[in-house]
Amino acid sequence: MRFSVKARHLPPRIAAGLFIINSGIGKLSADEETAAQLHGFAVGAYPFLNKLKPKDFARILAASEIALGSALLVPVVPSILAGAGLAAFSGGLVGLYARTPGMRKEGSIFPTQEGTQFFKDIWMTGIGVGLVIDDLSDAGGCRR
Repeated sequence: MRFSVKARHLPPRIAAGLFIINSGIGKLSADEETAAQLHGFAVGAYPFLNKLKPKDFARILAASEIALGSALLVPVVPSILAGAGLAAFSGGLVGLYARTPGMRKEGSIFPTQEGTQFFKDIWMTGIGVGLVIDDLSDAGGCRR
């Protein structure tokens, strides 16, 4: 079996993958109140999500997190694909941070105390973009 992952990609993929899988597993058993909170927060930044029922949203979010975390952990998934998925997912979280009132200090990109929980997700965006750039810039990357 040939692995599609460079050794230098393993530490960030494992760290992000385990973090995201743990988050998804936690959401699988979300009760109605937790699902409503998750959904309400997401709808505030992304109004189109209002079409989903809170429990369905929580279930889809959990499954998405588990699938993305698994893709990051499975070494046969190319880093360019896992990185693109991570960048897209974490970009959505950063967008949530940027669009939600009270998350940032007035006139600043820096977080308030409430915004810190989302501002920290920018590290996943950096990992995802880094994986994609590294594979694209490597002559032996995805062009084989």
